[in-house]
Amino acid sequence: MYIYNVTINIDESVHDKWLSWMKKTHIPDVLATGKFLNAKMCKVLVDEDMGGITYSVQYTTINKETLDKYYEEDADRLRGEVNIHFPNKFVAFRTELQVVSEH
Repeated sequence: MYIYNVTINIDESVHDKWLSWMKKTHIPDVLATGKFLNAKMCKVLVDEDMGGITYSVQYTTINKETLDKYYEEDADRLRGEVNIHFPNKFVAFRTELQVVSEH
């Protein structure tokens, strides 16, 4: 199993609109690609020096090949939608995690 983790710091001026859009539109659109089993959205509990509110969205997929297909077929389009709706209002970085064990 792999987790595609997107950490996002969103400007407070658009936070509520962004949060609603993420829950109702963006996360369902990512899941609709068929490449992820589920998604989990978490609020990061830190005070950011730069301001804003930080979240981690974790998408679980079965293997690296499926994640690579997401990058090739869907990622640019879905990332572009965030930029269209919230230009210059967020900072994001992405990490890949390989699940070693679950208990």
